[in-house]
Amino acid sequence: MSVTVRSFAKINLGLRIGTRRLDGFHDLLTVYQTIGLHDLIRLRLERGSGIEIHCTDARVPRDESNTCYRIVEKALSALGVSSRVVIEIEKRLPVQGGLGAASSNAVTALLALERVLKKNLSAAEQLRIAAEVGSDLPLFLVGGTVLGVGRGEQVYPLHDLPEMGCVVVTPEVGVSTPKAFVEWDRRCVAGIPAREEAAVSSPGSSARLRSESAKLTVSDASDRMNQLGRELSAWLSESFSGAPLSYSSRRFRRGRAENPLLALVRTGIQNDFEQVVFPDYPELSEAKRALEHVGAKYASLSGSGSALYGLFATRAQARRAVKKLRDQGWAAQETVTLTRREYWKRIIA
Repeated sequence: MSVTVRSFAKINLGLRIGTRRLDGFHDLLTVYQTIGLHDLIRLRLERGSGIEIHCTDARVPRDESNTCYRIVEKALSALGVSSRVVIEIEKRLPVQGGLGAASSNAVTALLALERVLKKNLSAAEQLRIAAEVGSDLPLFLVGGTVLGVGRGEQVYPLHDLPEMGCVVVTPEVGVSTPKAFVEWDRRCVAGIPAREEAAVSSPGSSARLRSESAKLTVSDASDRMNQLGRELSAWLSESFSGAPLSYSSRRFRRGRAENPLLALVRTGIQNDFEQVVFPDYPELSEAKRALEHVGAKYASLSGSGSALYGLFATRAQARRAVKKLRDQGWAAQETVTLTRREYWKRIIA
């Protein structure tokens, strides 16, 4: 028996990097959001033992370093099963794109394995194994709008944001997350004014960034984590307070807010990785400005990049934006944010 599963991508709605911990990881604070772009994972069982990975993309590892390999190996042991597992990965998402592709691939391989074996791990065991394999994995066991803390592996389901059009731009560069963290740490130790440096490659916000005179330091990183925590708390209490919903011909409203996301945007959420990635990859800051110029309500780097995304009020607006971006030479795709219900509804292909 074999099964095919959609491996959906995620974006980050704001991301703050805290201090480096004793275990080598960094404290993070972010809101994950699943979107409709996906890879395909096909898993089947054969006689014998071992795990075999197939993928036509040469950048995807086929040995035990592959996240699918690692999670399936752990799951087989936890389930007490010995079998040969063959996993085919059909890549549609960028490698090193910041969309969580490898993490999503692993979680969907776990779900496919359980479906083929007709055996299930407990939710707690799934989360434990996922967190052991990687920081981004547990969010894909939740789906929808998810709060991520710790090193990103501690996940809490939030009330879903309403479906929004989403445009993803994938410049032809790959950003290494470990190297991005190394650069963040270097700036922390050196006290480099990263916000000012980022402003050089992001002219639209240079005046605001240069006004922030404090240098990036370890204590500043902790302060920024606390600040975003307060902002998220205010957003959650305002946007998901249970206030009655009302609709007009063009806008979704909750009280006075056009959309719960816009209340979050108004807090000034940012992705800290932009500060260390944009100076080295100026085309990424150009892509962000291009998304803003074609009407994105909010545009940001996803994870450490290199993918960027823009959110639009409707899918029609997103489709028009894609056409404009492609005319400008950008590799752009239109998709939609996925609520938790839609995520689980669509996951089995």
